[in-house]
Amino acid sequence: MLRSLFIQSVVFILIFNALSMLRETDMLSTSEEVTPAQHQLATLNKTSLNLHAEGEKTIIYFFAPWCQICHLSISNLQNIYQKNPELKVIAVALDYVNTEEVEKFTKRHQLTFPVALGNETVKADFKVQGYPSYYVLNEENTIISRSLGYSSEIGLYLRSL
Repeated sequence: MLRSLFIQSVVFILIFNALSMLRETDMLSTSEEVTPAQHQLATLNKTSLNLHAEGEKTIIYFFAPWCQICHLSISNLQNIYQKNPELKVIAVALDYVNTEEVEKFTKRHQLTFPVALGNETVKADFKVQGYPSYYVLNEENTIISRSLGYSSEIGLYLRSL
């Protein structure tokens, strides 16, 4: 019985990883450079920011306030941000109805990193096909890692190395 459970678990993990890799093929490729000037967005605190690294490793996290997986994974991102001051984190809200919806999401999860209000252009430029989507940029704005779907705190940390 234990052997059967083990085999089923391994098969599940392999299928899950294969499907994840297949879904990620539509994302921007690693080693692709992000052009900073074309992605200036307003934030919830009424400032603006560019979606680029500015000389430090950066995680750009795309989410939708209605996405249940985003609700489950955002605390992992917040923990990474708090534990790694050398890592820049930017969350980008997409497919939201109004800014109040995004503010409610942000307050519910007590986010302390910048939350930008995205648009269809950013969604298309970053090839966001599902939520949450992550891109990790190195100091030169080159994508070094990407992911689609739930990611654990350790998974996010390992992708940002």
